[in-house]
Amino acid sequence: MLPAHYIHFTDLHLHPEIFRIGWFAVRWYSLAYITGILAGWWYVLRLIDRPGAPMARRHADDFVFWATIAVIAGGRIGYILFYDLHNYLQNPVDMLKLWEGGMSFHGATAAVALAMWSFCRRNGLSLLRFSDYIACVAPIGLFFGRLANFVNGELWGKVTTVPWAIVFPDPAAGPWPRHPSQLYEAGLEGLMLFAILNLMFWKSKTARYQPGLLCGTFLTGYGAFRFFVEFFREPDRQFDGTFLATTIHMGQLLDLPMLIGGIYLIATARGRRLRIEPIAGSESVA
Repeated sequence: MLPAHYIHFTDLHLHPEIFRIGWFAVRWYSLAYITGILAGWWYVLRLIDRPGAPMARRHADDFVFWATIAVIAGGRIGYILFYDLHNYLQNPVDMLKLWEGGMSFHGATAAVALAMWSFCRRNGLSLLRFSDYIACVAPIGLFFGRLANFVNGELWGKVTTVPWAIVFPDPAAGPWPRHPSQLYEAGLEGLMLFAILNLMFWKSKTARYQPGLLCGTFLTGYGAFRFFVEFFREPDRQFDGTFLATTIHMGQLLDLPMLIGGIYLIATARGRRLRIEPIAGSESVA
């Protein structure tokens, strides 16, 4: 029998749906994506008000559409390829069922990186400096996304006896108290990473003038935090019995390129420091 002091998820009165009218339902998961994108758009406009911004307001406005498509398409394709390709090949229609969840941050990151490369090339912008500004707002979306994972009662952690353990209702979680790993990720990948990046941006006199430094810090910080939390997170059930459940998790495996790339960008950022010229159409000055 479970000790009484453990938190039962049902006692929190959380539900994936905010409201439903007939067949139409508004879900917290969808709202998290919308809020993350809109909040990120609003905040990047605050960032480019500072001198030496790598883009004008029109660039930030245009890229919102690119980023939205990249996050949704890349996140879904990444999840299918990295986490459950076999089952989706057997049921191809399920690939389109975004409302059932199944998004990969690593897939979304790869798609956004490709979108930034194409966008910067079309507009004659510095890819690394553009990436630095986008990196500063990315933790906002991560924070809301992980909160939505918690509300959905998904991606729970391993069985534990810590006082804040939660008993999730999913039958696959069993009647056991587990780490609320979604909240660990919201705190580390979301709040803490946002604080680190934006302290560097606003308080350092050189961080945003060393192309790749902020982007590298994001990649390294996310990779390290995610790698750490995976030790408390239950491996994806489709990997049961494989080395991706017993030796290293898929999330940790995908973190390694981010860590390597992030460390490289940080180590070489000082050598790329340059005099920043204002972008045509922007009110910022160097």
